[in-house]
Amino acid sequence: MTAAPGGHGGRAAGRERLVALLVLGIGVVLLLTSVTWFSSGRSGVGIGQLVLAGGLLGAGAVLLRRSRRR
Repeated sequence: MTAAPGGHGGRAAGRERLVALLVLGIGVVLLLTSVTWFSSGRSGVGIGQLVLAGGLLGAGAVLLRRSRRR
């Protein structure tokens, strides 16, 4: 994406940063709450949640890095 002629490039970059932070936040919450699945004996769900959290944390990091380059 390039900056719009009307000067809205900063607004788009701010939105991209907010989306990246949202994805990172969801990943952190999933990572921290996966412990409850392991303690309740449902380790399959806990492993799935850890995998999903890792994917979201990776995607959020890439999005955040990409939003800061602009």
